[in-house]
Amino acid sequence: MSQPNLRALAASVVIQVIDQGHSLSQALPKAQSKLRDPRDKALLAEIAYGVMRQLPQLDTQLRRCLQKPLSGKKRIIHGLLLSGLYQLKHTRVAPHAVVAESVNACREIGAPGMTGLVNGILRSLSRDLEALKAEQFDAPALHYRHPGWFIKRLEQAYPERWQAILDANNEAPPLWLRNNVLQQSREDYLKQLAEAGVDALPGEEPESIRLPKPCDVTALPGFTKGAVSVQDHSAQISGRLLGAQPQERVLDACAAPGGKSCHILEQQPKLAELVALDVDPWRLTRVQQNLDRLGLTATLKCGDGTDPESWWDGQPFDRILLDAPCSATGVMRRNPDSKWLRRDEDIAQLAELQKRILNACWEMLKPGGTLVYATCSVLPDENVQQIQAFLQNTPDAMLDPIVADEDATQPGWQLLPTPEGGDGFYYARLIKRQDGTSQTA
Repeated sequence: MSQPNLRALAASVVIQVIDQGHSLSQALPKAQSKLRDPRDKALLAEIAYGVMRQLPQLDTQLRRCLQKPLSGKKRIIHGLLLSGLYQLKHTRVAPHAVVAESVNACREIGAPGMTGLVNGILRSLSRDLEALKAEQFDAPALHYRHPGWFIKRLEQAYPERWQAILDANNEAPPLWLRNNVLQQSREDYLKQLAEAGVDALPGEEPESIRLPKPCDVTALPGFTKGAVSVQDHSAQISGRLLGAQPQERVLDACAAPGGKSCHILEQQPKLAELVALDVDPWRLTRVQQNLDRLGLTATLKCGDGTDPESWWDGQPFDRILLDAPCSATGVMRRNPDSKWLRRDEDIAQLAELQKRILNACWEMLKPGGTLVYATCSVLPDENVQQIQAFLQNTPDAMLDPIVADEDATQPGWQLLPTPEGGDGFYYARLIKRQDGTSQTA
């Protein structure tokens, strides 16, 4: 049985995202499952992610070559040409191979009449390649390859750093691992990686490891047996901030896919119980898969974080990690499709949802208990402003500062994405007082 044309698959994935609103996490794995060779799967991912990172510039340069826009059933040809232009500009694939395979893809897509157009446009683009690579774009959305609404929000929030954030978002992120302390020390695992010929560096978090070059993680020493997990450096901070203790009952709200739940259990294997909550039953299966690989146990609950009465047994929690649903603007470099799927009006809706979940979780926390609020966002509406309002409106909420200059007027710790560092994350740690007064710890 012949293998599907890789470029045809890439075109389909691109159009599913930009026209149909599907995420890469939905569309890409389905397309990759049709390929047998791991190298082909990797190339397909590179093309799909690359097109999303470079989309405004690619689309602008491509449209100049078209006498009229490709619409309707021809939209997939637009996706094919975007994929071809990305390969020409940003990969080492030989131009003649890009053209030939893209022309072949037309036949597989069911558009043999478009082979001449695809051949002509890609050949023309390949002849002008140096000029295309050198072209400068004045419009901010084109120059920075982000939507205008997001650029404006960053300029307002980070007047001195917004450009660095956008630049970091346009780079492929580092691959971070979390060492499993229940199996070995980080030093021992770094030795195993060195023996396997894998370059690796220790990170600032106690168990974080950075791999300068991406790789097939399933081939890493002991991965299938739970020696390490893939988890960004910034995400690994959550377990340390939560500080779970033996015999405590812990809730990981909005837990899927389970990385933070597993980390908490690795750090503190003597918990009385860890409850992993998520509203999506399919995503809870991901949590169970991660638990199984690591040999860990948790209580999985499918329920709505805004409605504890529908799933909660009434027993309060000593500690709660609320990794709230958010805009994911801190992880755009990992999910470049989110730049084109997210909308400005989404932010207010997400902030309202975060508020409702935070208030609901607070009711489940013991007096004297700790709640860590976390997002993978860089937008103040979802972070510092959210916690400011909560502290003002919640008499028994007390800020437990994470960093030295933190107080109730500027609560929490905002991490921004950096090229060799972690993703953009926000953390705030709160303690539930027993006397109903509000102040900083």
